[in-house]
Amino acid sequence: MSVVGLDVGSQSCYIAVARAGGIETIANEFSDRCTPSVISFGSKNRTIGVAAKNQQVTHANNTVSNFKRFHGRAFSDPFIQKEKENLSYDLVPMKNGGVGIKVMYLDEEHLFSVEQITAMLLTKLKETAENNLKKPVTDCVISVPSFFTDAERRSVLDAAQIVGLNCLRLMNDMTAVALNYGIYKQDLPGLDEKPRVVVFVDMGHSAFQVSACAFNKGKLKVLGTAFDPFLGGKNFDEKLVDHFCAEFKTKYKLDAKSKVRALLRLHQECEKLKKLMSSNSTDLPLSIECFMDDTDVSAKMSRAQFEELCAELLQKIDAPLRWLMEQTQLKADDVSAVEIVGGATRIPAVKEKIAKFFGKDVSTTLNADEAVARGCALQCAILSPAFKVREFSVTDAVPFPISLVWSHDSEDTEGVHEVFGRNHAAPFSKVLTFLRSGPFELEAFYSDPQSVPYPEAKIGRFVVQNVSAQKDGEKSRVKVKVRVNSHGIFTVSTASMVEKVPAEDSEPPSVDADLEGQSQGAPENPDSEANEKKVDQPPEAKKPKIKVVNVELPVEANLVWQLGRDLLNMYIETEGKMIMQDKLEKERNDAKNAVEECVYEFRGKLCGPYGEFVGEQDHENFLRLLTQTEDWLYEEGEDQAKQAYVDKLEELMKIGTPIKVRFQEAEERPKALEELGQRLQHYAKMAADFRDGDEKYNHIDESEMKKVEKSVNEAMEWMNDVMNAQARKSLDQDPVVRAQEIKAKIKELNSTCEPVVTQPKPKIESPKLERTPNGPNTDKKEDNLDQGKNVGADPPQQNGECYPNEKSSVSMDLD
Repeated sequence: MSVVGLDVGSQSCYIAVARAGGIETIANEFSDRCTPSVISFGSKNRTIGVAAKNQQVTHANNTVSNFKRFHGRAFSDPFIQKEKENLSYDLVPMKNGGVGIKVMYLDEEHLFSVEQITAMLLTKLKETAENNLKKPVTDCVISVPSFFTDAERRSVLDAAQIVGLNCLRLMNDMTAVALNYGIYKQDLPGLDEKPRVVVFVDMGHSAFQVSACAFNKGKLKVLGTAFDPFLGGKNFDEKLVDHFCAEFKTKYKLDAKSKVRALLRLHQECEKLKKLMSSNSTDLPLSIECFMDDTDVSAKMSRAQFEELCAELLQKIDAPLRWLMEQTQLKADDVSAVEIVGGATRIPAVKEKIAKFFGKDVSTTLNADEAVARGCALQCAILSPAFKVREFSVTDAVPFPISLVWSHDSEDTEGVHEVFGRNHAAPFSKVLTFLRSGPFELEAFYSDPQSVPYPEAKIGRFVVQNVSAQKDGEKSRVKVKVRVNSHGIFTVSTASMVEKVPAEDSEPPSVDADLEGQSQGAPENPDSEANEKKVDQPPEAKKPKIKVVNVELPVEANLVWQLGRDLLNMYIETEGKMIMQDKLEKERNDAKNAVEECVYEFRGKLCGPYGEFVGEQDHENFLRLLTQTEDWLYEEGEDQAKQAYVDKLEELMKIGTPIKVRFQEAEERPKALEELGQRLQHYAKMAADFRDGDEKYNHIDESEMKKVEKSVNEAMEWMNDVMNAQARKSLDQDPVVRAQEIKAKIKELNSTCEPVVTQPKPKIESPKLERTPNGPNTDKKEDNLDQGKNVGADPPQQNGECYPNEKSSVSMDLD
């Protein structure tokens, strides 16, 4: 069972896995642990990650990036309309009103939803994890920003479902960071002690998030979160881009914003410059060759200028920090540490701002880029039965207050109730009780829409069906269970109607409890005077026994944003087809590359080491064929089916393989013959020593040694024959014998001779001593024998045994 954590960022992604007793961040096929969140579409296939980013400038219209924030939003959303202006690709409305991305794929116009685009990125991450772990990946934990609403979270879950990933939990970025921080700490206060409060600050590519967390031994509780969804490294890059666009317009009369390619190149260079300024305070150059209209451009900037340029952005850092402290009612002195993560926190001015606010130095003990992914992998390991992890409970917080509104009966007004306040513990369930005589509707919404970075305050409408009045006409008590689940999504999970029915005589009456836990009927007290039967009064009528049953009710959910089952299935099928197309294209490219590799290998070596192993005429013909194949590759063979390349490779290998084999055999054959000669000399010497009466071989039967001599003579004769035959052959002819045959002959010789010459010498039978009761020193000798001791000195031994020609004492045992 795989344990994988995925940090799916706006700009880049990281994959962490649980393995070998720890958490490891894994690398992609480019040996890079960072995979760009970029998908590029081509005429034959799509490329994802590093390869896609490399095409971002050349194929700007068909390369998609910065799409994470489009989840769960309508095309008419003001945020979408604003972002649309800064993108190199086209955004268009979908039939359901969502955001569609229009690209050219397989030479046709395609429209993909945000869920499909994210699914493509998850496909790449899944493949990378599977290649690294060498097993299928299904279960995972995926990170999302803490400010994502229900609609955005459901959209991410749909994307995971499209690619066949079972997301065990959508984990808030800051909660993942806190888990990664706390689970390794050995010095946390006990459960009954005051918790240690740590503030985590994350400024990534597109958002700024902060959270305060309380730690106890084996326990993490998120106290509160705050954020600015529109403040990140991207905004600092845009300040630089705008500055240099204005400078180039004045200096070179070039309008960079008029050409997408020039603007993308400038974005890339500004991002590099921003990173360099984090470690250098001097003036740094920015140079781009052939920027526009064959014009080279250059400029420079220092860190001080950059900070002045971004003063407005730096001022925005304080607001979320202040908001967090107000929510949690914490003071700077209550905070024991401030941990920073995220790429943009490397900007010195950002660090200074955070440190100044809390009045203490910021801590960088966590990996700024990989902390989220590692936290997600830890959470996946905790949820997975395949791994044993130190017990560590994680209690998250609800970022936005959630309320329910419902209609009373016709004569009453609407009822409103806040079921989950801001920073309420999550996951969490509550049971609400309603008195109803028919089906009714609940509507969930965010109580404070101004604090939600999403235009729609509604979460969804939930209809509780099949509700009816009791048989006596009274309203039924309906229990509704509402929940914020582990993904941070609000749901009406179950509804049940309390129904009273007559009980059989054999059944005891049941006792029902309402929401507050107060019993509806108290058990009678047999010792009470009021319950004593009085003789002078007539007996009371026997009350019928009542049984209470809970009847499960169906709940119909109409959510603000959710993909229909049919549409989701269509997306799953489409993704499967694209994966297959990518696979076929990879196989086609591999076949083409194999032909190209073959051409270069043989052409280079025919004029070198292979030259002696091919005849003059064959040499010329093969070189001509190689040149023709190369010309074909770069002309009509540029775009052929896989089989065409397979056929070309077979044609080349038909001629090339014998040449390659002759070269390899000429290198390996002498070594194999030398080894065979050494073995023959070894066995021939042993046979000669046996004939000369060497005592070492006295135990070997003569008939056995004759077998050795026969095998040696036969092998010697075979070796002389093949060596003489091979000597008559030229290097450009196929060899008489191959190295593999010689190795087989060595193996055959060893299997015949080795058992004979290495057979062990026979053991000596130890004589047994009869007990003589009246002999001298009998009692003492018996003691020695009974204890299993040898009499006399330890014998000199060879291979742990005594031989007849060696002097030794003898071990004796009793009958």
